[in-house]
Amino acid sequence: MPRSARCCDPRSRWRVLGTIATALVTGLAAAWLLGFSSLEGLLLGSILAATDGAAIFALLRGSTLRRRLARTLEGESGFNDPVAVLLVLGFINWIQHSDYGIADMAWLFARQLGIGLVVGVAVGAAAVWTFRRVNLATTGLYPVASVAAVGLAYGGAAIIDGSGFLSVYLAGLALGGSHIPAKRTITAFHEGVAWVAQIALFLTLGLLVFPNQLGDVILKGTLVALVVVLVARPLATALATAFGRYSARERLILGWAGLRGAVPVVLATFPVISHVPHSLEFFNIVFFAVVISTIVQGTTFEPLAHALGTTSAEPALPRPLGRDRDDPRARCGGRRVRGGRGRRDRRVRELGLPRQALVSVIVRGDEAIPPRGSTRVEAGDRLHVLVRQEVAPDFEALIERWRGSAAPSDS
Repeated sequence: MPRSARCCDPRSRWRVLGTIATALVTGLAAAWLLGFSSLEGLLLGSILAATDGAAIFALLRGSTLRRRLARTLEGESGFNDPVAVLLVLGFINWIQHSDYGIADMAWLFARQLGIGLVVGVAVGAAAVWTFRRVNLATTGLYPVASVAAVGLAYGGAAIIDGSGFLSVYLAGLALGGSHIPAKRTITAFHEGVAWVAQIALFLTLGLLVFPNQLGDVILKGTLVALVVVLVARPLATALATAFGRYSARERLILGWAGLRGAVPVVLATFPVISHVPHSLEFFNIVFFAVVISTIVQGTTFEPLAHALGTTSAEPALPRPLGRDRDDPRARCGGRRVRGGRGRRDRRVRELGLPRQALVSVIVRGDEAIPPRGSTRVEAGDRLHVLVRQEVAPDFEALIERWRGSAAPSDS
């Protein structure tokens, strides 16, 4: 199934219900424990309902969690953000307008998610079609074109009262799951943009939190964070995975992976901007929830995954093809083979390369040949060699010997 279509499978509906369940459990607990009204408590629960995609991906980059579980977390972290946004907007309207009710929220969800779904899939498909058929002047223009596609997806949905966040997510899924030109350049560009956005969001969190006010909400923030981590998130995970083939241990580790980060920070600003009662207190409580979630869940996730036996020998996120070329510990260069002194027509394994040097491809005319140890190297071939930095001096010395004997040469 294409990645852009996975959001439309039945499991996505359970992800929506899981996010709503987290908001309800957290909100009702906050109203009961902290003395907020029911609507105020549900607003706070909605702010903390979504996991943070950036935090989840950062967690998975250094993890050996099973790929199937990692994909589940990826899909959840992207899909539940638009739902949390709608919950927050709905409860803000409900608090501020006495004639607003559950029917209005249901219509808000149907309208926003439906329009966002259609626009996101349409723009994503159009963007993939365009990328494959239009040749831009330089590779650096492809990230610019991707930004244009993102703007079209968000603006196209928002202008007709749809969920721009869902639309952008689906368009990104379509681009990321398709074979398009300069995909590695586009990915690297957006990774950089994502880091800048995270830094800006946490700077905003620091600017809006006043240390002299934190003492009043330490207990409240800790209680809410514990409810989210120990009660609401596990229950929501059980609901979201009820019809999936997951063991009890897998459900436990999925429940523990619900990190809160930049997304609740953004959502916590909505009540402040709308001047909702207790909005600054909500913001300070969210601060504690984010800090506790990051420290407790972030530091214990991998040891717990190992203890539960939900890890594998492979990394949770596969390393993209070609990423090694960007590794500062690796170097990749091309060498052209010239004839002379019997060096041509040797096999790859007879070239005398260091153990940590790899011939990644042999270009012969217009043909790219995947090399094996038995592959013969002919005069005029161009060898692309990936070399670890620590053996680079040995490789350079070999190149000098090749030059002296009219073997493979720099080109």
